[in-house]
Amino acid sequence: MAESRDDVPLMGQGLTWESMSSGSSFRTAARTITESDLMAFVHVAGFNEPLFYDASHAAAGGYTGRLVPGALVYVLAEGLILQTNVLHGTGLAFMHMEYSVKSPTYVGDTLHVLVTTLESRASSRPGRGVVTSRCGVINQHGAEVAVFTPVRLIRGRDYAEAGA
Repeated sequence: MAESRDDVPLMGQGLTWESMSSGSSFRTAARTITESDLMAFVHVAGFNEPLFYDASHAAAGGYTGRLVPGALVYVLAEGLILQTNVLHGTGLAFMHMEYSVKSPTYVGDTLHVLVTTLESRASSRPGRGVVTSRCGVINQHGAEVAVFTPVRLIRGRDYAEAGA
């Protein structure tokens, strides 16, 4: 007999804001940036800057490899976080962030993200919370190449679906 969708638990349900306590941390999987990643991003996003598609131009600027835009570093880092399922089904809104690029990232670099919850509090509406975290993007040498601090609206344990 077929079960309804609601009868079968969701694999990888995300955390509620109450489960994201201040000081808690997790690490994502790692991912190596490829030339294909760089070219796809440059073309889709319109980053037609010689710094990213002309190796000799980048070298003249003192860079030692195929430079990756900071925006691509952020997108890949956010993707690594989402792949952990930490926000799967519980994230409601991305409200704000600060972002800093600390050092160059190159094609061939392997990145992972260390996420630490800085603050977790109830929002003004019931069933929701605001979570601020620090996301350090770390390369294969252990160097932090970028950091961002997203502020997200996250479902709570007592969240009620709209119209329910």
